[in-house]
Formats: sequence, C-alpha cells, structure tokens
Amino acid sequence: MGQHTVTSFDQELENLDRLIRDMGEIASEMTQTATRALLYSNTALAQRVISDDVVMDAKQRELDERAITLIAKRQPMAQDLRAVVGAIRMAADLERIGDLAKNIAKRVGAVGGNAPRGLTQPIETMANMVLEQVRLVVDRYVTRQDEALTKLRDEDEKIDIQYTSVFRELLTYMMEDPRNITACTHLLFCAKNLERIGDHVTNIAENAYYVLTGLQLPVQRPKQDEMTVSS
Repeated sequence: MGQHTVTSFDQELENLDRLIRDMGEIASEMTQTATRALLYSNTALAQRVISDDVVMDAKQRELDERAITLIAKRQPMAQDLRAVVGAIRMAADLERIGDLAKNIAKRVGAVGGNAPRGLTQPIETMANMVLEQVRLVVDRYVTRQDEALTKLRDEDEKIDIQYTSVFRELLTYMMEDPRNITACTHLLFCAKNLERIGDHVTNIAENAYYVLTGLQLPVQRPKQDEMTVSS
C-alpha cells in the first residue's frame, strides 16, 4: 500500500496487519495442537487449545476496536477502506478457525484411545493439508502475493476430497463393528471441523485477494461431494 501524508495512518494500518499475523499464528498453533491431542489422546494438549481460544477472542476484539476507531478517525477510501474492512472479515474467519480447533480439542477425551488404528493416518494426512493452508494464507496476504492466494483457494478441493475419504472410512469401521460407533462419531465431527477450517481459509484467501487487487475472485465451483455433518 502507498505511503500516506499522515504517518500515524500508516502505523494504524500496519497494526491491523500485525494483528492478522498474530491471529494467523495462533490459529495455526491451535490447529496443530488440537490435531496432535486427538491423534495421541493427549488431554493436556487439548486443554491448552481450549485455553488459547480466549487469547484468540481477545485479539479479534482488539482488531475490531482498532478498525472501527480507524474508520471513524481517518474515513479511509478505496484501497485503504478495503484493507480495513478486509481485516475485519479475515479476523472473523481466523477466530472461527480457533473455535473449530477448540471443538476438536473438546472431543479428545471422548475419543480417548478407542479410535481404530487404521484411521490415524488418513486423519493426520487431512490435518496436515489443512494446517499448511492455515499457515500459508496469512503469509501470502502479508507478503502481498495475490496470485498465490488464487492458487491457495483452489487447493481447498483437495481437502474436500480427503474429507470424503475419511468420511467413508469411518462409516465402514462403524458398519463392521458397532463398538467403533462412539469413537468414530466423535472422529467424524473432528474431520468435519478440519474440513470447515479449510473453508474458512478459502474465505480468507478471497478477502485477501480483494484487498490487494480490488477484484472479486470468480464464484467457487460446487464441491464434488455434498455430504456434510453439522456440529
């Protein structure tokens, strides 16, 4: 973004970017820790994620307050206004990623060590794909890589395909042995939460692209598999 005559205006915009970076780091850490807690039945790690959600919420409130104050004081226009509104939207998606990571952490105790061993790898693969997306999307925004954001958004389809694979495997385990139903049901919600994190990354990529270019990306194509599980 171009420099402004009033240098404090530039500092205020930079503060919004800093908060987005902070929230991105927290979202990434929460996603990674929640997944590790789930895969290794670690309730201490799960509790850490639940506690970190308070920090994430506080960061979002700080960003919202700063953004509203900036709009009131500076009355930004054009690219500056896009940056402020975009920051508010991206912060909302990052906060939601934190909520979804917390939801996964809350199910760690219920799953315990009862998850079928064969599911560890598919869920870990999906979690790694999602984590990479979370890490990259904020980096691509703060380094102003608009074309990379387009590619990142399109990568969400791979997460959807992996989710469908995990979904089907879970159903198979439940049909083969009713004793797996409880653990697999919780894992199903966890897998869905991971898929939804991917959706929020897509939202962030679209908003970031609009902030940087002033253009809207084309409407995303429908997902190949419409199976959903609400949580």
